[in-house]
Amino acid sequence: MTDPSTPSPSIPPSTPPTVPPSVRDYLASLPEGMGALNERMGIELVEIGPDRVVATMPVEGNTQPYGLLHGGASVVLAETLGSVGSGLHGYPDRVPVGVDINATHHRAARSGLLTGVATAVHRGRTMATYEVVITDESDRRICTARITCALLSAAPA
Repeated sequence: MTDPSTPSPSIPPSTPPTVPPSVRDYLASLPEGMGALNERMGIELVEIGPDRVVATMPVEGNTQPYGLLHGGASVVLAETLGSVGSGLHGYPDRVPVGVDINATHHRAARSGLLTGVATAVHRGRTMATYEVVITDESDRRICTARITCALLSAAPA
C-alpha cells in the first residue's frame, strides 16, 4: 500500500505532499511538469495556492561570471511563482501567459538558499498580477519583482 502523503509520479517531486486536490490536479495537468529550466535552477515549491506561492532556489549554480547571483535567475524564480499562482487562479478554464515582468535587485548574494514569496495583487477574469519578494537565509531582501499574466482560454484549439 502506498503512503497517501507521497506525491504521484506525474506530480513534480518538489510538490509538498499536503497540497489540496485541486492544486495537485493543476500540477498534474502541466504537460512539462514544472519545466526543465526550473529543474536546472533547483527551484523547489514549498507552498502553493492561488493567493500565495512560495519556493526556494539555491544561489549555487545560478551565478554570473563574478560569482554573484545572476539577476536573470531572480527573474526566473519570480516568473515561476507568479505563473504558478496565476495558473491556479485560472485553472481549469484558463492558462497563464506572462505579459509583463519587472525586477529591482536590492543586494547581491554569493551563496545560500533564497526564498521567493509571490502574493496576489490582482486576480481577475483575464489577468492576474503578483508581487514577488526574494530573500536570503538571513531574511534580507534580494529582489522585488512584479509579474502580470494574461489568462487565456484553455479550450482546445
